[in-house]
Amino acid sequence: MKKRNIVIGVGNMLFKDEGIGIYASEYISQNYEFDDKDLEIIDGGTLGFKLMAYFQEYDNVIILDTVSIEDEVGGIYRLPSDVLLGLGTYRKTAHEVEIVEMLEIVSVLDSHANVTIIGIIPKDIETVQIGLTIEMEDKFEEFILNGIKEIESLGIKATKIKNILIPDIVKSMIGSYNGEHLTRIPNEEDFTHAINL
Repeated sequence: MKKRNIVIGVGNMLFKDEGIGIYASEYISQNYEFDDKDLEIIDGGTLGFKLMAYFQEYDNVIILDTVSIEDEVGGIYRLPSDVLLGLGTYRKTAHEVEIVEMLEIVSVLDSHANVTIIGIIPKDIETVQIGLTIEMEDKFEEFILNGIKEIESLGIKATKIKNILIPDIVKSMIGSYNGEHLTRIPNEEDFTHAINL
């Protein structure tokens, strides 16, 4: 039976670096293609306990997220579920708490996904602004490559087909990045056309 694999970007785009997991999943989705057409890549946002369904229904779950570990900003960690369950100090943000609690619940079931977090230590998850700090921008490509390496460890070949930059990725999602806005409203022409009908 074919294995089901999913990549989930987790975080909150309203709080600066807290959105990096979501941006990473969208970056991978827009810039890469995979020989496994069934690989799913989703924006998990702040789905919280709704993520548990993925832990139960998939064979492999890769989560892209920030991690609250006392170490240098920009440090990148690969955290398999068994390591996560032993990291009491890891849980600081709301979604970190939820992820670990969901892992604890599904770990007692007969069948559940292999869950791995590719996490990065953020600089700023308190400022209310859509975009990344310079430190996260500098480490973003390395963060992506760690995510791609994890995908390829499942036997899935990844090919980079585009090089859309992170500010443009975020603008395509929500129209703004670190105070810069799209030069035009998405679908502005359609809107103008509708008014003229």
